Amino acid sequence: MPVPNSFNYATVRVVPRVDRDEFVNAGVIVYSSEQNFLGARIEVNEARLRALWPALDVSMVERHLQAICRICVGDPAAGPIARLSKKERFYWLTAPRSAVIQISPVRTGLSSDPESLLNRLAQELVATV
Repeated sequence: MPVPNSFNYATVRVVPRVDRDEFVNAGVIVYSSEQNFLGARIEVNEARLRALWPALDVSMVERHLQAICRICVGDPAAGPIARLSKKERFYWLTAPRSAVIQISPVRTGLSSDPESLLNRLAQELVATV
Protein backbone atom coordinates (compact mmCIF):
# COMPACT_ATOMS: atom_id res chain seq x y z
CA MET A 1 0.00 0.00 0.00
CA PRO A 2 1.38 3.44 -0.91
CA VAL A 3 2.56 5.64 1.92
CA PRO A 4 0.41 8.75 2.44
CA ASN A 5 2.13 12.10 1.96
CA SER A 6 1.11 15.51 3.19
CA PHE A 7 -0.95 17.80 1.01
CA ASN A 8 -2.46 21.27 1.18
CA TYR A 9 -5.77 22.29 -0.31
CA ALA A 10 -8.05 25.28 -0.54
CA THR A 11 -11.57 25.86 -1.77
CA VAL A 12 -12.15 28.41 -4.52
CA ARG A 13 -15.13 30.64 -3.81
CA VAL A 14 -17.10 33.05 -5.95
CA VAL A 15 -18.31 36.05 -3.97
CA PRO A 16 -20.63 37.91 -6.36
CA ARG A 17 -21.05 40.86 -4.01
CA VAL A 18 -18.02 41.24 -1.78
CA ASP A 19 -19.92 43.65 0.47
CA ARG A 20 -22.39 40.88 1.38
CA ASP A 21 -19.83 38.09 2.08
CA GLU A 22 -22.08 35.48 0.44
CA PHE A 23 -20.28 32.89 -1.65
CA VAL A 24 -20.63 29.76 -3.74
CA ASN A 25 -17.89 27.14 -3.75
CA ALA A 26 -16.65 26.82 -7.32
CA GLY A 27 -13.49 24.75 -7.10
CA VAL A 28 -10.68 23.10 -5.19
CA ILE A 29 -6.90 23.40 -5.50
CA VAL A 30 -4.65 20.61 -4.18
CA TYR A 31 -0.87 20.76 -3.77
CA SER A 32 1.53 18.04 -2.61
CA SER A 33 5.24 18.82 -2.71
CA GLU A 34 6.22 15.22 -1.93
CA GLN A 35 4.20 13.94 -4.87
CA ASN A 36 5.05 16.90 -7.14
CA PHE A 37 1.34 17.54 -7.69
CA LEU A 38 -0.66 20.71 -8.25
CA GLY A 39 -4.18 20.47 -9.60
CA ALA A 40 -7.54 22.19 -9.59
CA ARG A 41 -11.13 21.24 -10.32
CA ILE A 42 -13.59 23.99 -11.18
CA GLU A 43 -17.38 23.72 -11.47
CA VAL A 44 -19.49 26.81 -12.04
CA ASN A 45 -23.13 26.69 -10.96
CA GLU A 46 -24.66 29.63 -12.78
CA ALA A 47 -28.07 29.30 -11.12
CA ARG A 48 -26.58 29.50 -7.62
CA LEU A 49 -24.40 32.47 -8.57
CA ARG A 50 -27.32 34.33 -10.14
CA ALA A 51 -29.38 33.68 -7.01
CA LEU A 52 -26.82 35.77 -5.12
CA TRP A 53 -26.47 38.46 -7.79
CA PRO A 54 -28.53 38.29 -11.00
CA ALA A 55 -26.32 40.90 -12.74
CA LEU A 56 -23.10 38.89 -12.29
CA ASP A 57 -21.06 38.44 -15.48
CA VAL A 58 -20.83 34.65 -15.15
CA SER A 59 -18.82 34.20 -18.36
CA MET A 60 -16.15 36.58 -17.03
CA VAL A 61 -16.05 34.67 -13.73
CA GLU A 62 -15.73 31.36 -15.61
CA ARG A 63 -12.79 32.70 -17.62
CA HIS A 64 -10.97 33.74 -14.45
CA LEU A 65 -11.73 30.43 -12.75
CA GLN A 66 -10.38 28.48 -15.73
CA ALA A 67 -7.18 30.52 -15.45
CA ILE A 68 -6.66 28.80 -12.09
CA CYS A 69 -6.60 25.42 -13.84
CA ARG A 70 -4.22 26.73 -16.51
CA ILE A 71 -1.87 28.12 -13.87
CA CYS A 72 -1.90 24.80 -12.01
CA VAL A 73 -0.77 22.87 -15.09
CA GLY A 74 1.80 25.51 -16.03
CA ASP A 75 0.15 26.53 -19.31
CA PRO A 76 2.41 29.22 -20.86
CA ALA A 77 -0.72 31.04 -22.10
CA ALA A 78 -1.64 31.64 -18.43
CA GLY A 79 1.13 34.22 -18.11
CA PRO A 80 4.21 34.59 -15.92
CA ILE A 81 2.59 33.05 -12.82
CA ALA A 82 2.30 29.73 -14.70
CA ARG A 83 6.10 29.67 -15.06
CA LEU A 84 6.72 29.66 -11.31
CA SER A 85 7.39 26.45 -9.37
CA LYS A 86 4.34 24.42 -8.30
CA LYS A 87 4.83 25.55 -4.71
CA GLU A 88 5.00 29.22 -5.73
CA ARG A 89 1.93 28.83 -7.97
CA PHE A 90 -0.06 27.21 -5.16
CA TYR A 91 0.75 29.94 -2.68
CA TRP A 92 0.11 32.68 -5.25
CA LEU A 93 -3.29 31.14 -6.07
CA THR A 94 -4.22 30.77 -2.40
CA ALA A 95 -3.13 34.23 -1.26
CA PRO A 96 -5.96 36.11 0.47
CA ARG A 97 -7.75 38.63 -1.69
CA SER A 98 -10.85 40.77 -1.57
CA ALA A 99 -12.35 40.15 -4.99
CA VAL A 100 -15.16 38.24 -6.66
CA ILE A 101 -12.96 35.11 -6.67
CA GLN A 102 -11.63 34.29 -3.20
CA ILE A 103 -9.87 31.36 -1.58
CA SER A 104 -10.61 29.60 1.70
CA PRO A 105 -7.89 29.19 4.30
CA VAL A 106 -5.36 26.50 3.31
CA ARG A 107 -5.97 23.17 4.98
CA THR A 108 -3.70 20.11 5.23
CA GLY A 109 -3.98 16.35 5.31
CA LEU A 110 -2.45 13.07 4.17
CA SER A 111 -3.06 11.19 0.94
CA SER A 112 -1.25 8.68 -1.24
CA ASP A 113 -3.22 9.67 -4.37
CA PRO A 114 -3.57 13.44 -4.84
CA GLU A 115 -5.56 13.12 -8.10
CA SER A 116 -8.22 10.97 -6.41
CA LEU A 117 -8.16 13.30 -3.44
CA LEU A 118 -8.74 16.30 -5.71
CA ASN A 119 -11.73 14.57 -7.32
CA ARG A 120 -13.17 13.58 -3.93
CA LEU A 121 -12.79 17.08 -2.48
CA ALA A 122 -14.39 18.61 -5.58
CA GLN A 123 -17.32 16.22 -5.19
CA GLU A 124 -17.71 16.90 -1.46
CA LEU A 125 -17.09 20.66 -1.43
CA VAL A 126 -18.23 21.91 -4.82
CA ALA A 127 -20.58 19.57 -6.65
CA THR A 128 -24.26 20.38 -6.28
CA VAL A 129 -25.76 17.07 -7.37
